[in-house]
Parts: sequence; structure tokens; C-alpha cells
Amino acid sequence: MSSSSVLQPSAPSNRPGDPQSFFHVKKLVQDAGLSGRRRAHYLGLGSVLVILLGSAIAGSILLGHSWYQLLIAAALGILLTQFAFLAHEAAHRQILSSGKTNDKLGRFLANVVVGISYQWWMNKHNKHHATPNTIGKDPDIEWDTISFQPVDAQRQRGFLKWITQRQGYLFFPLLTLEGLNLHVQSIRYLFTAHRTKRRKREILAIALRVGLYLALIFMFLPIGMAFAFIGVQLAVFGIYMGASFAPNHKGMPMVPGDARIDFFSRQVLTSRNIMARSSWGNRVLSHLFGGLNYQVEHHLFPSMPRANLAAVSRIVREYCNEHQIPYTVASIRESYAQVITYLNKVGLSARDPFDCPMVSGYRVSS
Repeated sequence: MSSSSVLQPSAPSNRPGDPQSFFHVKKLVQDAGLSGRRRAHYLGLGSVLVILLGSAIAGSILLGHSWYQLLIAAALGILLTQFAFLAHEAAHRQILSSGKTNDKLGRFLANVVVGISYQWWMNKHNKHHATPNTIGKDPDIEWDTISFQPVDAQRQRGFLKWITQRQGYLFFPLLTLEGLNLHVQSIRYLFTAHRTKRRKREILAIALRVGLYLALIFMFLPIGMAFAFIGVQLAVFGIYMGASFAPNHKGMPMVPGDARIDFFSRQVLTSRNIMARSSWGNRVLSHLFGGLNYQVEHHLFPSMPRANLAAVSRIVREYCNEHQIPYTVASIRESYAQVITYLNKVGLSARDPFDCPMVSGYRVSS
């Protein structure tokens, strides 16, 4: 298994790729019969998640006023993340045959089950897919407590500057707040965005979901235990979501906003796959990460069902090897190490520039 070294926030090679690369790979994928839907797979997965969710609710009822409820809260955080993965896949048209039915499913899962805005996610995530790691265009690299670019790190002051200087080491602790942040951001979007499809329906659905969730918890648990339950659930949800999406692009090359680069090269060079040493291990990772461990293939074929990505990755990887196109693979440990190291290097930019080797290097090179 090969793994990528930690990459600096610079552009990929200026050598233009073959604009036809994507179409060559797409034909190979189609010829292999990997473009079809996998309804049975998603039906089985959805059924298992519903059964587990029902079991968690039943377990909570049986436990009563016990601090073991926090184990149920942690399990609920994991299950809601898994449902969020399904909403993400529905948004990409991976599950059902038509866009309309996928949107209905995705909106139900996001609004009613998870409690976040489906339209907010669609708007943000579509921009990311079109321009991954592209400066000024990819919303996933914009500042939000964490700085992904030196220019953002240099702007921080006070307590935020202190966080930025240590943001790699603080990354996972900060993720405990990401669950709450996702809920707040999506709700804020529904009230502030100029144009939003089904705004009123989403606000009503999320309000009912959140209101019912809070009412049940505070009705059946003592107030202290209820707050602890909500805190643990949101913390686990935030850590799981953040840990699933962070290894995909963080620490990979940044693309200047005005760069001209073909679709295939843009998606491959800015993405990182997470893979195990065995096919069985990769199947486990696929369930654990909701298919996002095959990030290169997911970006090349966003509507590709999760169950097909392993076979597609072999085709894409072989093509990249033949044409000397960098294809980044890392283990779970390697990927998180690369992300943390990268974030810490960016965080150095928040210090005095004369004390920061990274910024000094930029000054010398310029």
C-alpha cells in the first residue's frame, strides 16, 4: 500500500492532464457493468439501521433513570451519522432511480431523522464537488474555527489565534462541537438564504423533529441526565461526521481559483482514499465511512452506489498507474496523521511571520 506524504497548500502540477481521461475511465466502468443501482444493498442497509434505531429507543426506555443512558446516546450519535450518510447518498442519486424520489428520501432522512437542512447540505456539497480544494470556491476549505489556508490562519486574533496555532492537536476535541455546529448552520441557512427550495417545509420538519426529540428526553430523564444525554449524542455525532469527511481532502493539494485543470485530474489529485490491507477490511471501512473511504471514485462518479466503489477503485487506480497520475492512498492512521500535521503547519501561520518557518519559506520563494 502506498501513502501520500503531507502535501503543502500549493497547486497541483501545472502540466495539463488529458481532457479525455475521464471519458476513457467512464467507458471502462460502464463496460464492467458497474453503473447500475444497488437497491437491494440499500434496502438491507436501511432495514438494519431502522432495527438498530428501534433497539436503541427500546433500550433507553428499559434503562429508565440510569447513567447507562449515555451509552444509548453514543449509539444514537453513531446511528444518526449512518442515516446522514444515506441522506448524502440520496442527494447524489445513488439509491433510487429518479432525482425526485432520491430528493424525497434524502429530505426525509436529513430533516426528520437527522435534524439538519437537506437543501443547505445540497447547496454546500454540490459546490464542493464541482471545485474540491479550490481556493475561493470550495466551501469546505473556508474558515470555520479551523483554518485550512495560511491566509486565514494569519487573520486570527485573541483566543481564536491560540486555537489556530494548535488546531491540529485540537482537531478531534473541537469536533465534539461539530454536531451542534452543523445543526445551527443548516437552520441559519434556512432563515437567511435568499432562495431556498421548500424552505417552509424544511423549517417545519426540523422544528417538529428537534422539538419532539427534546421533549421526549426531558420528559423521561432527570434534567441533568437529559442534558448529558444530548451532549454525548451531539459530541459523538460531530466527531463521527468530522472524522469521516476530514481525511478525504485535508492536506491534499490546493487549486488556485483561476487554475485551468481537467475534471479527472482535479478530482483525483485533490482526493485521498482510505484503504485497508484486505478486501474484508475495505468492506468494513466502506460501512464505517459510508463509502467515503473511496473518495477519488466518489468524486469521479458521484452517483455511483456505495457497493460498486471498491470495484471502480481498481479500474481508476490501474488507469492512474498506467498514465503516471498520482493516486493517493492511506490507512486510517496515516490519513489522520497527515491531516493533523497539515493543520498544525497551517496553524503556524498564525504566529509572528518572522518566527514561522512556513511563512518565511513563502517569503523567500516569492
